Amino acid sequence: MPEFGDVDLSAIGAVLADDARCRMLLALDDGRALPAGRLAAEAGVAASTASGHLRRLLDAGLVAVETHGRHRYYRLSGPEVGRLLETLHHFAPRRPVRSLRQGTRAAALRDARTCYDHLAGRLGVAVMAALLDRGHLEGGDGRYDPASGDARAGFGRQVDYALTPAGHEFLDGFGVRVTPRRPAVRYCVDWTEQRHHLSGAVGRGLLDRLLELDWVRRAEAQRAVDVTPAGRQGLGELLGIEQTVFTRPEPAANMATRGPAEG
Repeated sequence: MPEFGDVDLSAIGAVLADDARCRMLLALDDGRALPAGRLAAEAGVAASTASGHLRRLLDAGLVAVETHGRHRYYRLSGPEVGRLLETLHHFAPRRPVRSLRQGTRAAALRDARTCYDHLAGRLGVAVMAALLDRGHLEGGDGRYDPASGDARAGFGRQVDYALTPAGHEFLDGFGVRVTPRRPAVRYCVDWTEQRHHLSGAVGRGLLDRLLELDWVRRAEAQRAVDVTPAGRQGLGELLGIEQTVFTRPEPAANMATRGPAEG
């Protein structure tokens, strides 16, 4: 039997030590599967170059590939990769904003985005705070407290959040489906808000329901989400989320929704 020593962190570091590959991973951090051409555009590289980068990510186990007919789509290999990316957000320096387009994109990510398969940003934090205020969750107060050993993105000590009976009733009434194959309630420390946002099976179920109701829509070219007029009204009535959370203009009523080819 072969013997192994300690883990080789430098092997993963070498894969991540390329800006194009990191841009691909961030593009996939909303849980969708995207084609190689889209990932090449996100990374700003040619299709032939993107193929080599995707092979490195596949070999490292960071992404998986799906085949649909003649087309191949790539996604993160699992939620643990999403948690890794969220953790690295806290340590990586911020890119300077040098244009109006970059500023608009940065503001959109701060307002509302997906963190693998659940809501993040100001909206994600507001949703978790509302669930706590209404007694649907218990165990913490939504604040990040590093002095107490509060873990980032699911690593180390976790605040022990749990659904209350009222929370189960709320989810049933709102039509949220929670898969039993994963922990119901987890959280991440939101890297823009420095507070907790909800992950786990409940976080996934809530995002799925909001998309199903067309209260939120995935942005065209990034992991930001847009809150529709119906969503602004519905989230206010359902959870008391104030309109001040939604700082961006409302999306156009005739905005095209995503096609099935992008997951």
